[in-house]
Amino acid sequence: MLNLQIKPIVILLAAIFLIANSSAQEAWETPRTAYGAPDLQGIWSSASITTLERDPALGNTLSVGAEEARRIEASAAFNVLSEDDNAPSDPNRSPPTDGDTDAGYNAFWIDPGTRMAQIGNEYRTSFIVDPANGQIPYTQASGMAFMEYGRTVGYDGPEQRPLGERCMVGFGSSGGPPMLPVLYNNHYQIVQSEDYVMVLAEMNHDARIIRLGSTHKGKDFNPWLGDSIGHWEGDTLVVETTNFHPQQSFRFAIKHVLYLPQSAKVTERFSRTGPKSILYEFTVEDSEAYTQPWSAQIPFRIATGSMYEYACHEGNYALPGILAGARFEEREAAD
Repeated sequence: MLNLQIKPIVILLAAIFLIANSSAQEAWETPRTAYGAPDLQGIWSSASITTLERDPALGNTLSVGAEEARRIEASAAFNVLSEDDNAPSDPNRSPPTDGDTDAGYNAFWIDPGTRMAQIGNEYRTSFIVDPANGQIPYTQASGMAFMEYGRTVGYDGPEQRPLGERCMVGFGSSGGPPMLPVLYNNHYQIVQSEDYVMVLAEMNHDARIIRLGSTHKGKDFNPWLGDSIGHWEGDTLVVETTNFHPQQSFRFAIKHVLYLPQSAKVTERFSRTGPKSILYEFTVEDSEAYTQPWSAQIPFRIATGSMYEYACHEGNYALPGILAGARFEEREAAD
């Protein structure tokens, strides 16, 4: 008899909770600044184990169910690190026997995210949503550009090393546009005024200034991160960036490889989707580099805590060592 009395109460409480939760979601409205624009300000994180391009084995499968998402997350490389991976680095360790002298930081510093990107009720297998196969639709000309870049990267001077290594901009396309998550430091700070929006990617102090209601400055103006102008379409901030810096065409990171020529155009859309979320969307266009425009979606979540300085080799002391190593190898070869 007791169970018969409790069960209706449980059902009633559950119904009240669902109604209250639904009403709270319906009551949420896009926050606004003092001058009436949608408020995107705050510190946001794009960290996710989802990657820009999809595993080819998944074909056109853009999303998976919650159970499959948990399985993929549990088996993700950075979610199954051992205690040794997190142990302090040992400066007195014996050199590797295979001749590989690469020794990066331990896993304490790595923060690529632990969950797949979730948009609505979908767990995404790639950020790219178009084309359907989740791949960047490169042309043959892009392939040739990659080959040429490979021939020019060397150790004769600092100008031949990648930009992230030189502490010029962040690794990969972290500062964007498009803004893509990397191995760690995936926070963005957005600050607004009536005429400007600033997006800061602390790796590597990349502050992009978006001019609202403006026009591009011309093809001779090629700043790092390109020339960004923006406008509001309803509650969505739309940003168009062109005139990219000629040295920023190749963006390499562990989680993505991107060729974005100086002539490309990137159109971004920032939309608040909840009190703790932004949907970041972008489309990349360039008729020489891609067979078609391609588009992606990345969820941003409100970050907890503060944004900390990215020191980048504590003043880039590593670069003299990199070049000195190359000179040492040259002397050994000559001897």
